[in-house]
Amino acid sequence: MAESSKQRKGRRAKTPEELTEAEWTIMKVVWEQEPCTAGAVQEALAETKDWAYSTVKTTMDRMTEKGYLVVERIRNLQLFRSALSDVEAKRAEFRKMLQRAFDGALTPMMQFLIEHEGLSSDEAAQLRQLVRKAETGQE
Repeated sequence: MAESSKQRKGRRAKTPEELTEAEWTIMKVVWEQEPCTAGAVQEALAETKDWAYSTVKTTMDRMTEKGYLVVERIRNLQLFRSALSDVEAKRAEFRKMLQRAFDGALTPMMQFLIEHEGLSSDEAAQLRQLVRKAETGQE
């Protein structure tokens, strides 16, 4: 990093809070393009979201304060990187849903999915394969 550049880290939450829908949308772009500018994120979302640059930038600044993003300043350029991996974010979201809907129990959730959401034969086969892997301790 050059001497003239400054780096400011967001404070990192020990476990991620619930990301808002807007934060999820932005994080997906950041995970794909990092490091990236707020302008690059706004452009990437232009076809699906009618968000002004100021909306994206303000949201990304707030995400930095929450510890979800890290910003690196190089003169007038601000490059954003994720401080939260997609796995960490998905795990936190999943655990919250599991706790809320199924009191943290995985088996009732799987039973609910099978009985009420249905599985294709391909999905059932993939699930059996995953269970076999879990039973044998393979990754």
